Amino acid sequence: MRPGHDRPSTAVEDYLKVIYTLGEHSGGEPVGTSPVAERMGVAASSVSGMVRKLRELGLVEHARYGTIALTGEGQRLALAVVRRHRLIEQLLVTEFGYGWDEVHPEAEALEHVVSDRLIEAIADRLGHPETDPHGDPIPGRAGEVADWDARRLSEMTPGTEGDLVRVDDDTAVLQHLTAHEVALGDRIELVRREPFGGPFVVRVGERELQFGPELVDALWVRL
Repeated sequence: MRPGHDRPSTAVEDYLKVIYTLGEHSGGEPVGTSPVAERMGVAASSVSGMVRKLRELGLVEHARYGTIALTGEGQRLALAVVRRHRLIEQLLVTEFGYGWDEVHPEAEALEHVVSDRLIEAIADRLGHPETDPHGDPIPGRAGEVADWDARRLSEMTPGTEGDLVRVDDDTAVLQHLTAHEVALGDRIELVRREPFGGPFVVRVGERELQFGPELVDALWVRL
């Protein structure tokens, strides 16, 4: 039995979370079905069918061939599952020694079965953290999300530097950063991009590293 009688199905929670996080990383803009399908690893037709269901449930707004936007209720439910997911990730790193590249699958499974009581106990135990191991903001119990100012490294001009405060939750990206000893809080500078669409040269501390476009786009820096 799912904890709490007011929770939707696992599939509904997964879709709401994906729609929310895609919008979160695009500045709050509504998202299309193609990015949702890519993130979920399903066919576009499957997304269309679920979006129709979500619309019937009053959780999203979606015009035919248009973008998807969460309703107020959809946003509330999405924030609840995002809170559970990110608190579990932080717990696994802080209390159980997981690496930041190892926590996502565990949190994906546990977020649907933990009770609200346990989540609040986890939050208390961790001292109510504001971010998860990747720098993603953790929504508060009432669904509030703290403001934060950061820009993707790919959007910065050469010579600009700041603190690495967030990394997109992508296992390959996180493993690559770990291998190169790059972590949240590091001072990072975009030095230049090599010509003809080459890699970006970044300085982390005293080291110069070459990062591909996808990797640079996954890094968020606070100036």
